Amino acid sequence: MYLSYFGLKEQPFNVTPDPKFLYFGEAYQDALAYLIYGIRMRKGFVVLTGEIGVGKTTLINALFERLDDSHRIAHLVHSNMSLKDMLRFVFRDYGLDASGKSKSELLLALQDFLIRLDQKSGNAVLIIDEAQNLRSWQLEEIRLLSNIETAKRKLIQIVLVGQPELLQLMNSTELRQFKQRVSLHFHLKALNREESETYIEHRLKVSGYQGKRLFEDGALDEINNFSEGIPRLINSICDRAMIKAAIGGQQKIDRKLIKKVL
Repeated sequence: MYLSYFGLKEQPFNVTPDPKFLYFGEAYQDALAYLIYGIRMRKGFVVLTGEIGVGKTTLINALFERLDDSHRIAHLVHSNMSLKDMLRFVFRDYGLDASGKSKSELLLALQDFLIRLDQKSGNAVLIIDEAQNLRSWQLEEIRLLSNIETAKRKLIQIVLVGQPELLQLMNSTELRQFKQRVSLHFHLKALNREESETYIEHRLKVSGYQGKRLFEDGALDEINNFSEGIPRLINSICDRAMIKAAIGGQQKIDRKLIKKVL
């Protein structure tokens, strides 16, 4: 409702993980570089962690855009399932037929597929989202997938994406072998005050805003303090603030207005 009022082409603060709006601060650049390096260099296991709403899913969507056609990607969003069910979803994403196959047959078929893909210079990627919901036995079964390898390289690159609880799980005694397989880990932190301001300005610019500075310093202080630098919360606050500003006929968003929408 405030698009025309502020001269915007689209919503700047949607909470959907659109990679077009990805703010490439230093931490996000580093995280994306870790993921790309781990996959291209066939490191096996790569782990990305971060608090709820910090931008992990948006970062993964940006990763998809940066992997060329030689990469075959399977993406599991609902991770709390048996290995057999997990393999069925993986087969679907890889364009393979899983019907009527037992768990052992699925593993053999996957191995054959990965070997053939490697011979064609392809690289298989498995991204498991919400990995903090996995149980120890599930992670152990996933670890077995990393055993599919040649003498020179891993045939499937597994990226685990989850909240900090995933690290607690990985540090448990029964998962010592699993943790040893993790080659790279990056923890995505929340934004500081300066990054929050740049983040907000970036999203406004992508949305087509061409006016004068919209959010005053006091407003930005309140936003960063209340959101603790979590992008999803920043989006929610800014969206409500712009609605209220448009209704009230304000061209600037100040501290007072932010306090009203918190």
